[in-house]
Amino acid sequence: MTPNTTQTASPETVDSPPAAVSFGQAVLFWLKLGFISFGGPAGQIAIMHQELVERRRWISERRFLHALNYCMVLPGPEAQQLATYIGWLMHRTRGGIVAGGLFVLPSLFILIGLSWVYIAYGEMPLVAGLFYGIKPAVTAIVVQAAHRIGSRALKNNVLWAIAAASFVAIFALDVPFPAIVAVAAAIGYVGGRIAPDRFKAGGGHGKADKSFGRALIDDDTPTPDYALFGWTKLARVALLGALLWLVPMALLAACYGWDHTLTQMGWFFTKAALLTFGGAYAVLPYVYQGAVGHYGWLTPSQMIDGLALGETTPGPLIMVVTFVGFVGGYVKAVFGPDSLFLAGAVAATLVTWFTFLPSFVFILMGGPFIETTHNDLKFTAPLTAITAAVVGVILNLALFFGYHVLWPKGFAGTFEWVSALIALGAAIALFRFKANVIHVIAGCAVIGYLVKTLL
Repeated sequence: MTPNTTQTASPETVDSPPAAVSFGQAVLFWLKLGFISFGGPAGQIAIMHQELVERRRWISERRFLHALNYCMVLPGPEAQQLATYIGWLMHRTRGGIVAGGLFVLPSLFILIGLSWVYIAYGEMPLVAGLFYGIKPAVTAIVVQAAHRIGSRALKNNVLWAIAAASFVAIFALDVPFPAIVAVAAAIGYVGGRIAPDRFKAGGGHGKADKSFGRALIDDDTPTPDYALFGWTKLARVALLGALLWLVPMALLAACYGWDHTLTQMGWFFTKAALLTFGGAYAVLPYVYQGAVGHYGWLTPSQMIDGLALGETTPGPLIMVVTFVGFVGGYVKAVFGPDSLFLAGAVAATLVTWFTFLPSFVFILMGGPFIETTHNDLKFTAPLTAITAAVVGVILNLALFFGYHVLWPKGFAGTFEWVSALIALGAAIALFRFKANVIHVIAGCAVIGYLVKTLL
């Protein structure tokens, strides 16, 4: 979006907007962001706010939060969707595709490389020792995630009851995660009308009350024509999005059959992409149920290790699905025993495509409506209930990880007291000293290696 020429002034003054940003300049920034986007969604959104709102003034605080509020109610990684939204608002569809794509691509290539090292050389003493310390750290990280989301989401007894019920449903009754999300959304929808005070969004992203000077896309900057809502635009994006999903799925089914590993990965991770309300931790139990329990693409221990790799690489945490795809394609040898790396890389790329495609479609379809209306969203009650249910689901995930770390051979086997001590130390670092997740994982990895070397 280009500012009015009458407003253009020196970028050194905050009373006037900065100079127009070329598409090339934007591409360089989005590429940089793809390599520095550590810290999960909160950290990634904070980086974008600092860079785009405070430092570069490409978009105002109010417009930034307006876009973020929309991304928060969508399934999918909100930080990546926010980058897509802002890129689209600045440079049309190509801007959105580049911004969202570069948010993911560095992590895709990094994870393919790390996944190959892990699966091909994981039995080496160095790698095995590092992951011995990483596993209990991941357990502590998941417990912290449950606490962090719960402290923000569970504001009253009704939401606590939803969280408890979801935990019982998935832990004791083995209810599928999609069913839990659907029931929670229905409870929120009804409850938001019967008792709206009980389903007000906890925390969230409220009104903008700060100004960092005139922005390129300011509060009063008119929405450009290409960003205005139109039924023809909506239909065109919906059709193109459907084709981008249908064509590769049809080719996979035609070439390999519906029951082939690659075809089932495409179908499974399409469903997973539509269930990522509440962040990556919310959908991980569903990924575990399918990838570990149903399809056998990887083991519980490998799932824990994949989460650790996802935590320590840039990009959305949901990129852990790239690891799942690589390991599944590699282990299943979908292209034969002589092409294991190719199998893993292709599976990882396919999984990433089907996981993130819906996010682009949601932004390019819904963005014009949001820009045209500028009205508050009315979907907070179902989302609040879903987030409460997610707390119970994540707690179940923490227990699952803890069981496999502390009793790797089952309750009949020995208790891993060293792993318990590492997990306790990681929990203290996270809860008491607010340590950085990457630092905790790195420290525990070193401890794990020393333990394996000395004992």
